[in-house]
Amino acid sequence: MGYEAIRLQRPLAVDDIVSVHYFEYSSNYYFEGERHDFWEFLYVDKGELDVRAGDVVQHLKKGQIIFHKPGEFHALSANGVVAPNLVVVGFVCHGEAMRFFENRVLSVGDSGRALLARIVEEGEAAFSTPLNDPQTMQLARREDAPFGAEQLIGSSIEQLLIGFIRRGADEAAAAAKPTSLIRERTQQEFIDRVSKYLEDNIAKRLTLSDICRDNLVGRSYLQKIFREKTGGGAMEYFGTLKIDAAKRMIREGTHNFTEIAALLGYNSIHYFSRHFKKVTGMTPSEYASSVKILATKNRTE
Repeated sequence: MGYEAIRLQRPLAVDDIVSVHYFEYSSNYYFEGERHDFWEFLYVDKGELDVRAGDVVQHLKKGQIIFHKPGEFHALSANGVVAPNLVVVGFVCHGEAMRFFENRVLSVGDSGRALLARIVEEGEAAFSTPLNDPQTMQLARREDAPFGAEQLIGSSIEQLLIGFIRRGADEAAAAAKPTSLIRERTQQEFIDRVSKYLEDNIAKRLTLSDICRDNLVGRSYLQKIFREKTGGGAMEYFGTLKIDAAKRMIREGTHNFTEIAALLGYNSIHYFSRHFKKVTGMTPSEYASSVKILATKNRTE
């Protein structure tokens, strides 16, 4: 008797991608709205904003994602105070299971954030179209794209969608593993607590010893958990928070670079500029110019 293959079931198959965006908008950004014949999701990576989906307005905060079904009118606006960072992806998926996402606002966990990061990373590698151009109507392939980049985008979206649908079943199944659940919850609560501490002390020049002392934790455990959860050490995470805050302040336009450096605890404007370029690849001036160009383009087109 010979072997017989079985065709894999794919209840959620993403074979077509329309857009991959990562936007860093100003605090007064407004998009009047559109509708199209494909699915789109919007994830709030930083900040908050109001999103209209059909006749309903939802207020989304950091870590939340909303799905727009084909044909649904949607618009968005920042709140005039906090400058939002958004991941927006358009894709085609005809599976019946997609009905789960109609009128849904969901919270994204660690695994979901990792998949979103992969989608953005592979999107930048696969396509030459700028990720921050809201006028993109068609993606342009890079000639030197890494092998399988587009496939990884599709599979990452599929994993993200399947993960949301299975969440309820996973939680029920995980009830048989209370120890691992408690450990995972405890570690996440620890990360959340230290992250809040770092955000509250964003203006200070904290050392690793300061963080350990104020959070009653050993240096090795602190670094171990942060590397597992964020991919880097606590000080690296703190530096990223500072640069994220600096980018937001630049987009909000309420402080000059010298004031921003002082507000974030940098010794000098020169050290701030060097750190900013190391993290973002741009100087503060270059970043401010790119934001201004994008805002002008949005108003004129």
